[in-house]
Amino acid sequence: MSIDDGSTRARYPWVARVAAIGFIVATVGLLAWTAIGSDSEADSADVSGTGPSGDEIANSIELPPDLGPMPELVDISGWLNTDATNFDEVRSEVTIVQFWTFGCSNCKATLPHLQELYTKRHDEGLEIIGVHAHEFDHEREPDNVAEAVDDLGVVWPVALDTNKTSFVQWQGSPRYWPRTYVIDSENRIRFDHIGEGAYEVTEGKIRELLSEAGFDLSMIAPNTDAEPVLDVDSMGVEASMGLTRELYAGTGRNYSALMSQTTPPYVLHSEFYEGTDIDALYQDPGIHPNHFLFLNGLWTNTEDSLVHARETEGYEDYLVLQFFATSVHVVMASTNSEPLDVRITIDGEPMLPERAGVDVKFDEDGNSYVRVDESRMYRVVDMDVFDGHELKLSSTSPHMEVFAFTFGAYQGGEPESGTG
Repeated sequence: MSIDDGSTRARYPWVARVAAIGFIVATVGLLAWTAIGSDSEADSADVSGTGPSGDEIANSIELPPDLGPMPELVDISGWLNTDATNFDEVRSEVTIVQFWTFGCSNCKATLPHLQELYTKRHDEGLEIIGVHAHEFDHEREPDNVAEAVDDLGVVWPVALDTNKTSFVQWQGSPRYWPRTYVIDSENRIRFDHIGEGAYEVTEGKIRELLSEAGFDLSMIAPNTDAEPVLDVDSMGVEASMGLTRELYAGTGRNYSALMSQTTPPYVLHSEFYEGTDIDALYQDPGIHPNHFLFLNGLWTNTEDSLVHARETEGYEDYLVLQFFATSVHVVMASTNSEPLDVRITIDGEPMLPERAGVDVKFDEDGNSYVRVDESRMYRVVDMDVFDGHELKLSSTSPHMEVFAFTFGAYQGGEPESGTG
């Protein structure tokens, strides 16, 4: 689950640099790990455990609570998959409104469940509206959203919240991707869920509301498929060996984390905090605690990303991190839109095919790499068991751009979540 805390980004780089130096020193102590532990819980994907069956929920006489009137969808710059121009032209007896962005791994994980609901319930009075609110600039472009919607198989209406006006109005602060609301026929919120999971509960709420609206659902069985569950080895461990938090490469998120005085930054190099859009020569410290990014070579820090800042003969410039997870996703792009290859190693060696995510390829020498040919999330690691490893990304191209890392901890590896 991605979080937009809405905090003001640092306007004074020297303040951030002083804070960064202090925090970098502090990370060797217990207080930093304590802070990371609490932050990781906030960033973790919400995955429901066992609960009442779909039949038990559907047969319950208790209707969903009324959470008040829904805010308006405002400042929508356009729509996809519909000729409608506003909510009232799209809505049905029951409407799911989900705030999402196409580069978010947790958002993608919800899509198969939404697709199943849409197939089963659309003709029975259910509509889905995906409100697309970008996390990174490349996700803001309407053409990129349209391409992702097509690639991901999203067939329901998508509202383009290009300025994130509705995103802010609906959620306040902090704000989350994904966040799913169920709206009744009177435009009142009857269910609200943050993150992944709770699919069975969500369907039960929808069945209740459709029954309330007079639809006969007796011939449509509820979904009883088991939901993905977290690997038990990711739970109850100290933060230094727990599920790695989401990691952001841009100065915006890092400055905000520093100025919050509650969340550790993500990049542990004081040079990073000299300012934004600065070329700096980084030296790998050689020690890589969990939950942080480390650099070697020449890199440019932008507000949203890190960009490799020179062409190299080999792979001496790199980004490296220690992670604990079953899966790793990386949001990457090419700054000149030309395809480039990013070499991927685990613990200093080429990846084993059985650990590789679906976007990893292998050359004739067995080297593992990702072909970055568009701005999107790439699935890099997919392992059956929760474990800790060192991940290194490197490229000879001066156009390699890295935005963020997200991590999963599902039993058996990454669940199916569409293409793209």
